[in-house]
Amino acid sequence: MALASLAKRTYPLGFPHVWDRQAMQRFEGTSSYVAGDDLKIAVNAAVLLRRPLLVKGEPGTGKTVLAQEIADSIGAPLIEWNVKSTTRAQQGLYEYDAVARLRDGQLGDPRVHEIGNYIKRGKLWDAFTSPQLPVLLIDEIDKADIEFPNDLLQELDRMSFDVYETGERIAAQERPIVIITSNNEKELPDAFLRRCFFHYIKFPDRETMQAIIDVHFPGIQKLLVTKAMEIFYELREVPGLKKKPSTSELLDWLKLLLNEDMPIEVLQNRDPTRAIPPLHGALLKNEADVMLFERLAFMARRNG
Repeated sequence: MALASLAKRTYPLGFPHVWDRQAMQRFEGTSSYVAGDDLKIAVNAAVLLRRPLLVKGEPGTGKTVLAQEIADSIGAPLIEWNVKSTTRAQQGLYEYDAVARLRDGQLGDPRVHEIGNYIKRGKLWDAFTSPQLPVLLIDEIDKADIEFPNDLLQELDRMSFDVYETGERIAAQERPIVIITSNNEKELPDAFLRRCFFHYIKFPDRETMQAIIDVHFPGIQKLLVTKAMEIFYELREVPGLKKKPSTSELLDWLKLLLNEDMPIEVLQNRDPTRAIPPLHGALLKNEADVMLFERLAFMARRNG
């Protein structure tokens, strides 16, 4: 049975038997997403065990897009929960709007007699009750309060929770595929980490980066890519850089170079006394880094 069929297959409370290999098809990336071998192994292991896959890595390395690509590869719906600094774990389950109910009661609205009218379903509720096995993305979990992951431990473990206002229990028929991303802004609790399958997306080497560029810019001039990648990786190696340019920023820069029809000679014969590359706003994202390169250019001019 193909992995696409897994999205329609129901298993008794849990996940497919670990030896039911016919139910699994390996994730091998997609036509628009280049996945390294270690990432493929991590995705397939997490899907097989039906553990949440915790993905860390530099911003711009494709952590968020991964969930969409997994969903596309198995034909499953994607449910996205974008975490912010103000997000509470309870919002992922449900929210009860007591204020609205009180206001409607004062106005004589008959809706007040049905408490369910004032309960807003969260993303975990949607994932647990989805008629088709979904991929649930909990994006940038480290943005929230440190207690946020701990508050989700039981729900992610048992795949169920209670709606206290109605006495209803919301339980998943089978465990959704859960992808959790983190930018390493803060440490996550050990108890939470223990329940996840972990993977760190390493920054792409030149060979992998070339494959990524080929996907996004088929037929692009090889010499342009070679020179652009040389400059890009040189930028990343500059000591003291606050924000290293990422994969997505390299793709943006290439798009601008192509759109502006930048002569290849501009990249080939770069003047060392002008250290900042052309259209550098796509690569350097804060004034400290721009000033760093301006100082390097000044020192190059002074040294002759």
